Amino acid sequence: MIEEFLQKHNIVFQRLDHPAVFTCEEAAKLPAMPGASTKNLFLYDSRTKAYALVVVGCEKHVDLKELKMLLGWSKISFASPERLQTFLGVEPGSVTILGLVHDTDHQVAVYFDTAIAEAVALQCHPLVNTATLVIDREGIAHFLKATGHTCTVIAVPDRTAM
Repeated sequence: MIEEFLQKHNIVFQRLDHPAVFTCEEAAKLPAMPGASTKNLFLYDSRTKAYALVVVGCEKHVDLKELKMLLGWSKISFASPERLQTFLGVEPGSVTILGLVHDTDHQVAVYFDTAIAEAVALQCHPLVNTATLVIDREGIAHFLKATGHTCTVIAVPDRTAM
């Protein structure tokens, strides 16, 4: 389904099928692929009912307390598996920027860490964690436009840098 969407919108991608991976550590054991390896955090503020998809490089250890302040949220948590399915159409371990194809009401705010925004290409799960698609920066921008989303670039706080 997602590959048909990408093809329909003339978004070029390279696909690699592989065993299921649930973490960046597992993904690092796969054959080398071009593009930045990403960690996708689907977050929820229960007080304001806000949702965010925050995309960072796999090497980043996100400081959620600092991120909460940066986003101006009052409470931050990872969204439940039910919310993942409702808003992004994915299961835990398969969170991906490509899930935004299911957010037709545009309830999810999208944030890219600075390094991800500058990457030549991104590695993305195609809604399942048994494959990876590599899509260049122009293709990602075209995907966001096609789904009606905008992306805010932020310097996501890294807890190891403090």
